[in-house]
Amino acid sequence: MKSVFSLLALPLLAAAYPPKHDAPHPGPDGKFTLKAPGITAKFIAYSAAITNLVVLDRNGVERDIILGYDNASLYPVDPNHPDYGAVPGRYTNRIANHNYVLDGERYYTEANDGNGTLHSGLNGWSRRTWNVTRMTENSITFSIRDESNSSMGMPGLVIGTVTHTLDAKSWSTRLEGVAVTHKTPIMLTTHPYWNLDAFNNPKTDLILNHTLSLPFGKRMIGIDPTTQSTGSLPSVPKGSVNDFWSAPKQLGASSGDAAWVGNCGSAFGCSGYNNQWIVDREAADADKPVATLSSDFTGIKWDLYTDQAGVVVYSCHWMGGSNELKASQKGPATNGFVRSNGCVAVEPHDWIDGINHPEWNRTSKQIFGPDTKPFVSNIQYKFSTF
Repeated sequence: MKSVFSLLALPLLAAAYPPKHDAPHPGPDGKFTLKAPGITAKFIAYSAAITNLVVLDRNGVERDIILGYDNASLYPVDPNHPDYGAVPGRYTNRIANHNYVLDGERYYTEANDGNGTLHSGLNGWSRRTWNVTRMTENSITFSIRDESNSSMGMPGLVIGTVTHTLDAKSWSTRLEGVAVTHKTPIMLTTHPYWNLDAFNNPKTDLILNHTLSLPFGKRMIGIDPTTQSTGSLPSVPKGSVNDFWSAPKQLGASSGDAAWVGNCGSAFGCSGYNNQWIVDREAADADKPVATLSSDFTGIKWDLYTDQAGVVVYSCHWMGGSNELKASQKGPATNGFVRSNGCVAVEPHDWIDGINHPEWNRTSKQIFGPDTKPFVSNIQYKFSTF
């Protein structure tokens, strides 16, 4: 009997070994440009990242609403390394206490986030240059061959592919990972940072005026003072600082709440959001957006669709003013750099640190091997104006 791997992984393996002469080449700016009606985006092979995303505002003005750098060569050497637009992996987000147990064996991962691991450590997928295996006018596919323990504590060979596709006013990403030789954690996502004002609002360069809705976010992943998961799954009370389910509200609407400071890590005084909301929805709601973000200044709105069971929202508390803005984003309210609360990162993926909480029953969504189906995630942003 053929294994699940042999039947399902061959296309991914082929993508990992592209013919050298067929590899697409970037433009003069070092970026790969995709276009579709009402949208233009640019990508780089480093971290399979999106670097630019341009849509029209309500007045027909082009706005680049993704954070990144004009200079593509800066991404690999940026000492701040904010994971701009990246695909983190092979296991995204945090692993508490930099260890986990798999089939009775304890694995230790790199402690690069206090005593925890963030995005699989300092050699995770968001710190690698991927292969570019296919490109059309509106689509690009990247692949990566991740050898066993290339990221500390991640066993077995994994082949990953990411396909970014533009359609009319839409950006979609399909992420896949195949564990070739050994059972291993796999959890992937995209990591865009948004400012729907494109930093051109003359009154503010912050995103506290952006309106967010998380209609299925009535529970969260509980965190300790250092933002590591605790295993609790607290409910989100109506009207609380973390309530985006009962009605849409601006990201800064609860800044006067006593819980605002420390909400995203009380040990460090993190204010605002760096939290994951669980997507609790019925099958009948599978085709509905799990998040909506909008700006009253530009009238730009996106709706986020995904098959993932959680959404991380980070309101950029730790941006310290050392990340330079693109030339088109240096609006009248900016000092030329990203300030704290100047952006919001959104990451759709399964429950943070689920590999350490078997009681959550997330194993089939986060542990993969030669005899399982591949990891697959689908993420789509649909843009409109109001």
